[in-house]
Amino acid sequence: MTSDLTSEEQAAAAAVERSAATSQLRFATAGSVDDGKSTLVGRLLHDSKSVLADQLEAVEHASRSRGQEAPDLALLTDGLRAEREQGITIDVAYRYFATPKRRFILADTPGHVQYTRNMVTGASTADLAVVLVDARNGVVEQTRRHAAVAALLRVPHVVLAVNKMDLVDYAEPVFAAIAEEFTTYAASLGVPEITAIPISALAGDNVVTASANMDWYGGPTVLEHLETVPVGTDPSQDPARFPVQYVIRPQTAEHPDYRGYAGQIASGVLRVGDAVTVLPSGRTSAITGIDALGTMVDVAWAPQSVTVTLANDLDISRGDLLAPSDHAPATTRDVEATVCHLHDRPLRVGDRVLLKHTTRTVKAIIKDIPSRLTLADLSHHPAPGELAANDIGRVVLRTSEPLALDAYDASRRTGSFLLIDPADGTTLTAGMAGDSFAAPADGAGAARDDEGWDF
Repeated sequence: MTSDLTSEEQAAAAAVERSAATSQLRFATAGSVDDGKSTLVGRLLHDSKSVLADQLEAVEHASRSRGQEAPDLALLTDGLRAEREQGITIDVAYRYFATPKRRFILADTPGHVQYTRNMVTGASTADLAVVLVDARNGVVEQTRRHAAVAALLRVPHVVLAVNKMDLVDYAEPVFAAIAEEFTTYAASLGVPEITAIPISALAGDNVVTASANMDWYGGPTVLEHLETVPVGTDPSQDPARFPVQYVIRPQTAEHPDYRGYAGQIASGVLRVGDAVTVLPSGRTSAITGIDALGTMVDVAWAPQSVTVTLANDLDISRGDLLAPSDHAPATTRDVEATVCHLHDRPLRVGDRVLLKHTTRTVKAIIKDIPSRLTLADLSHHPAPGELAANDIGRVVLRTSEPLALDAYDASRRTGSFLLIDPADGTTLTAGMAGDSFAAPADGAGAARDDEGWDF
């Protein structure tokens, strides 16, 4: 690394080097019922030698007890008893495995319509989504639904895995027609990158090893694509966002006046000397020190966990956000967002909730539900009045305190939030902030409702 590089360029270069050494891909699988998601995941784990001997033995035993001669690799992911008995995936099953080239965190999500919320959960942090299609059925309504969810969640990469090619005699025209239909639809939704791969999860064609039955296909196998698809972004290209998780004040004789702010950098790069604004208060200061796991550094970048010290002794607590003074987000108490409702109890206008954004939790009221999205045809149902489980729609909220939200388009981390039941702490709804907000609130005229909620 040459000395004439700026500190920001040095940070970006170091991040690239660090990523190359510890590259990790989070990906989710999705598809209609019986398209073979769990079998694909099981084949991926089995053929990449990521299954322990006792796990494989348990699968073989369970398969024999069900009258199957060959091991049912889907059982490697269908871990719940109800899933094994019904032969379907109910919950999101997370699996961790690695190859010499990359580490993986895999979320196998259900295919049933009533479990759309589970796909939202699994794909919300994914770098890539694998959408399976049964070659015999082609693109169906649930395929479009999953493509729409991937687009909504801004998943950077989508793989179309056309499965069960062995049941259509490995016919290239069948694959080509499905790939064209899906690619056209997903591209219309704004999915940035789509890769189509013909596979047979049951037989292992093009999952880990190239298929001898489809010599007309010259692209990568599923694992090859997962190992080589670009992940992460240059942190120097994003504005810095540092949610404060904990304030460190040892108050010892050695450090009587020390005050550090600990947390994980959500995006961008922090440098000693940077002018920062503390939100939502709007007070300003400058970074005087960065402690990265006991080592003092001049530069740190997302997603490192660090402790920051500032030049001024400000009133900062958990939930505050440090951002560059020249690229600080506006604060607002009026939030319009796209949400996916996760709970069986409907979300209604007037509901009082807690809104959790990064490390900050505030009270909020649902002021309006303008529309509900129909994923099958992407039409909007106006003024639905409520959102039921698995529904995706637009909501308008009023919060008791200002929030420093980014648009979800710009940052999946600082543009997302959760709505929580204040009575029992249950997660109700996952939200994605829109790119337009009301004017920043100054707190004037705030009223207290009859239950003591400040608005």
